[in-house]
Amino acid sequence: MHSLSAPTRREAVLLILVFVSLLWFSRTGYDTSRVRFWDGTKSGSSTTHPPALVEPWRTRITWSSGRIPNTRVVSHVPGWTIFDNLFVLNGTVFVVTDFPSSIPDRLTITSTAVYIVNGEEAVNSRTPGNREMRVVSTDQAERLFGSSAESIDGVTWLVNDPPQFITHYYHWSAELFFGFWRTYSSLDTTIDEMGKSTLPALRRIFFAHTDADHWRDYALMNQWVLRSAFPSLTTEYSYDWEDRAAMGRPMMLDRVIFTDRAAAMHGHHFLSTGRTASEPSALPGSAYWWSTIRANVIRVCGLDSNVVGDMAQTPVITYISRQEWGRRMLIQEDHERLVEELYKLRDLYGYEVNVVSMDKLSRAEQFTLAARTTIMMGVHGNGLTSLVWMRPSPRATVMEFFFPGGFAMDYEYTTRALGMVHYGFWDNEYFTSPETPGQAYPEGFQGTSIPIDGAVVARLCHERLLLR
Repeated sequence: MHSLSAPTRREAVLLILVFVSLLWFSRTGYDTSRVRFWDGTKSGSSTTHPPALVEPWRTRITWSSGRIPNTRVVSHVPGWTIFDNLFVLNGTVFVVTDFPSSIPDRLTITSTAVYIVNGEEAVNSRTPGNREMRVVSTDQAERLFGSSAESIDGVTWLVNDPPQFITHYYHWSAELFFGFWRTYSSLDTTIDEMGKSTLPALRRIFFAHTDADHWRDYALMNQWVLRSAFPSLTTEYSYDWEDRAAMGRPMMLDRVIFTDRAAAMHGHHFLSTGRTASEPSALPGSAYWWSTIRANVIRVCGLDSNVVGDMAQTPVITYISRQEWGRRMLIQEDHERLVEELYKLRDLYGYEVNVVSMDKLSRAEQFTLAARTTIMMGVHGNGLTSLVWMRPSPRATVMEFFFPGGFAMDYEYTTRALGMVHYGFWDNEYFTSPETPGQAYPEGFQGTSIPIDGAVVARLCHERLLLR
């Protein structure tokens, strides 16, 4: 049997060093200050993962007399405002400041959130009052709130709209969500082509006037876009907003992007385009501002945003057909001739040509095809919303077919906002910005006899694809 010998001096010193090291590291916390919305790694590079995040449990903000946090307007255009330290009590929004002249006109921030219809009486019914928003001094705020408020930390998106336009793929992805991200991304003008951003991720959405059953669209695209763009996001709805109001306690939102469609309609960009999402175009921003969202959405489909849609790849032409929809359809003979001309391009030049009905594809197939597409075309309709997943390039083009004399700016504005080129067609005529006509909806606009000259379309496709 062997006897145990006493440790040597060297072993004893090593043991003490190990013990001291364990004590040191056990007291060292994790640095979460560098956690951002985007991990920044590119395809083929080594990936490092942050350790488990340790967050303080901050549930309440307190202050001493005269030291209540002031609300700050970080950024503003009509309908789209970023606030820091925004207060809410009993369902009313409070802006706390001793400099009320620094706050934009309430009419351009919020509204009563009723359904939007035409007419003077309807417009007046949307005008906000003190029930919707109040601007109060620090003294008034302390009398209202006392010495504390519940903390809503991180970044919140407060949607002050009824469900009227939310439950539609275009009005969600290419207007409301589009405008939200254009507003928020104005705080990071260094976003690159791959979408890398230093912005903290969106924590939550408050749908103050929409319940949980009325924000999804019939094609089930809205939730896919939202959940893929912000996987950790939580959502609260009108019943939750009412629950918070019924508590009778003030809450303070660290940072909030406050959006209101009716308020945006007072902006001059809206008056010229009819698009509420056009208002944030006046804010600073990167040319690649949308790339962050595009990259996250298509990555969920297994695509590499570094590669998909690159000009070095074979050009992809996608014709989105509406021939089975029952309205806004091409003359059948013109549809067949268009398909024939596109296939000629495929056979002559090796372009990839897809003729699809979007409703026949799965959601993942729709996102994948759109992300790969160089030229997208079709009659004015919801299917063209997929243009937002295309990769902007000198060749990237959207071609939209209208009944002669008719025009709507929905997809034309969205295309230009992404840095791509849009052409509108009236049979064998086509036009592009700045020579676009005024919006018009003549008889036949919604009909099933829209003419198109397939040969003219194909010729323009080839011209666009010759660009380098």
